Amino acid sequence: MEPFKGKKIILGSASPRRRELLAGLDLDFVVDTDNNFEENFSGMPSSAEIPAMMSEGKSHGFHRPLSDDEILITSDTVVICGGKVLGKPRDREDAVRMLRELSGREHEVVTAVTIRSTEREETFSDVAKVRFSALEDTEIDYYIDRYRPYDKAGAYGIQEWIGYACIESIEGSFYTIMGLPVQKVYARLKTFLDER
Repeated sequence: MEPFKGKKIILGSASPRRRELLAGLDLDFVVDTDNNFEENFSGMPSSAEIPAMMSEGKSHGFHRPLSDDEILITSDTVVICGGKVLGKPRDREDAVRMLRELSGREHEVVTAVTIRSTEREETFSDVAKVRFSALEDTEIDYYIDRYRPYDKAGAYGIQEWIGYACIESIEGSFYTIMGLPVQKVYARLKTFLDER
């Protein structure tokens, strides 16, 4: 893309979904996941603030200083249901617990993104609402055993079987739920470069 020529964009995330989504913008970028930040959101004041604080932490935990021509993108996603934050499940039992909690209810997915260069930094968040149909235990077992969603906030990926079969409605961006609000990322990147 012309506006980004001469800039090296770095995606500081190991998530294959974020890699796929950023690639969908036809941007040239590299993935560099070397990071010193330890993810821990216990003690944070507000569940809605957690993704932004985690995204900023990942940005500043990047393993080296940025060069003048580099732009680093980091991100974090959490699921909030009934005021409780559901991060990535620790194990199968935790994934079952999370999906039972989401069953038949609406929840929020909050994804925050930090864009940083040597000159400036910006963090923004996007929120989407998702409603699950009532999940049977056999459906939960099938999904977890087949898709092993242990690297996903809330123990599910909307782009997988459970999204096709068990999600009744979405309010907001599908891509925010997947883990990166790409339309906003693209718009902010352009603004970010214009103001350099």
